[in-house]
Amino acid sequence: MSGSATKHEVTGVNGTQRIGRTLRLVLLTVMTIAMVSTLTRFPFWSLQELRSFDYLSTFDDPAPPADSPIVVAIDEPSLAEINVQWPWPRDIHARLVEALRAAGAKAIGLDIIFAEPSAPERDAALAAALGADVVLAGDESLIVTPQAEQLVRTTPLPAFSAAGAVTGLASISLGGDGTFRELPRYEDGFARELARIAGRPHALPQGDWLVQSFGPARSYPTVSYYQALDPDNFLPKDFFRDRVVIVGLSLQNAPEINHGGADAFATSYTVHTGRLVAGVEIQATIFDNIVGARAILKAGTPVVFAGIALAAILSALTVWRSTRWQTAAVSLGAVVALAVASFLLIRYAQLFVSPLGPALAFVSVAIGQAAFDYADERRNRKQITRAFSQYLSPALVERLARDPSQLRLGGERRTLSILFCDVRGFTTIAETMKDDPEQLTTLINRLLTPLSDIVLGHSGTIDKYIGDCLMAFWNAPLDDEDHANHAVAAAIDMLARMESLNEELKREATERGGVHHQLRIGIGINTGECVVGNMGSSQRFDYSVLGDAVNLASRLEGASKNYGVPLLIGEGTALLADRFCALELDRITVKGRTTASPVFTALAGVADDVAEKHRRLVTARYAGTLAPDDPLFDEMSAALPPLSPYYRIVRNERAENIR
Repeated sequence: MSGSATKHEVTGVNGTQRIGRTLRLVLLTVMTIAMVSTLTRFPFWSLQELRSFDYLSTFDDPAPPADSPIVVAIDEPSLAEINVQWPWPRDIHARLVEALRAAGAKAIGLDIIFAEPSAPERDAALAAALGADVVLAGDESLIVTPQAEQLVRTTPLPAFSAAGAVTGLASISLGGDGTFRELPRYEDGFARELARIAGRPHALPQGDWLVQSFGPARSYPTVSYYQALDPDNFLPKDFFRDRVVIVGLSLQNAPEINHGGADAFATSYTVHTGRLVAGVEIQATIFDNIVGARAILKAGTPVVFAGIALAAILSALTVWRSTRWQTAAVSLGAVVALAVASFLLIRYAQLFVSPLGPALAFVSVAIGQAAFDYADERRNRKQITRAFSQYLSPALVERLARDPSQLRLGGERRTLSILFCDVRGFTTIAETMKDDPEQLTTLINRLLTPLSDIVLGHSGTIDKYIGDCLMAFWNAPLDDEDHANHAVAAAIDMLARMESLNEELKREATERGGVHHQLRIGIGINTGECVVGNMGSSQRFDYSVLGDAVNLASRLEGASKNYGVPLLIGEGTALLADRFCALELDRITVKGRTTASPVFTALAGVADDVAEKHRRLVTARYAGTLAPDDPLFDEMSAALPPLSPYYRIVRNERAENIR
């Protein structure tokens, strides 16, 4: 039938579509891996990955180790207690070093740069207090001028180094967002020199290492500077015994990030508090990272690429068969799983693999394939709608478009109800209109259009038009459990529509002074098992039905004129069409069959007693006991006017047999 090739393209090439979809998914996966891997090379993306590190590394982050450095804070209480303008005289620092040494400190770090000379006697006092157990802070900075870039180191006065103090670079590197995360690489770094003096094993591993923070500002054990000057009176006994002590500026109220602060920096924990951490605490954090091997290795390019590729491939496997609304939930779950995996790697493997790249790869493949599938679905829906709109009702077409899986083509056995409708005496009508083919065409179109609309309105499928004949069936391609009733209802409505159509044609013929051709139709319906699917050759085929039930339906349509009724139905239809009264008319052997088949007609609104009288009449006919003058003929003709031609034919048949 016309348009069925389109339906074949929609549903008959699933294998080809599956191969095409797979190839497209493979291409999408490869392109996603390439694009996301390239994206990770850009600075803005690297910054986002480090932001993810901030959140993951500080989620359930560890507390400072039990033997971590003690911070001696130059804070507000100390400034008030000492009551000397900052910077303090260096002999005060000398007293602090001596007090800490006397208290048993193993190593002392002064995170204060003494690069410029002060009063000679005060410098001499500090130099006298210094020794090999003290590390003084140095600094390294890059000076950029239009002419050149110069790396400048700032170190303590030579007199302090000569006294035995060790210089350690306290410089740190800040990320593009001004946040401290990266472990300093200096061989003579401040924290590393402290570890060496304290005799703590440490190593400076190769690779890009990120610092594991141990909480917000003031997470380290901290005492005020004035308390450390007199530990016997202000601190517990042996508070500094065998401990590393770091002295530096540390305000009790950590400054907010948007206000800045003296020797205070943003760290990974700043994303939670919005506050800066004092440089002295950062040095303590660096110390614990290198001494306790707690630093976190930032994954290199091969590992990042592998993570992205693995995520993209897993996503492709997830959506390989199809994408549904659950794809969004799966993608969200994958993003969460990747974040959890990244966190576990940080915590237990000390390896940072950002979840952003793999998450983007997973979501991109899933969303990309979902977009392709959506486009394919829209295209398939349009094809299905276009292919079936002339053969199915709009409601059924919409059902097929929403769920094409209901369209099972290619040949399958199903129980169908098949209807044939033919125009009685059409050859004669065509002969009288042979000189006006356009009018003949208009007439047949006016006939078939309302009949087709009725079939579609009762959820039927129009198989084909054969001249003035219409063939339709029910229960394919969509399931219809009530197919027999729908077929009979359509037939009855078609007969009713013929009455109104003839009135219209008669009125029009009268108005133009033409001849009215009375149109009559015969309908045959049968229900039985058939094969439904694509029928024809590889070049041209129809979506149609084959089977003995189809042949019988066609024979019933032709035989209906022999019984004076416009509708004949087969035994299978009569058994299933329980909304109507099926009245048996005869048992016949139609052309092409060797066994007799009961045939029926169907009427609506027949009383039970009338139906019972009809059955008695037919039974008597079969038995040969029905007389032509039996009053039952007249009684039934009056009770069932649509069957009066049938009763007249039976009466005449009985009269001929008696003669």
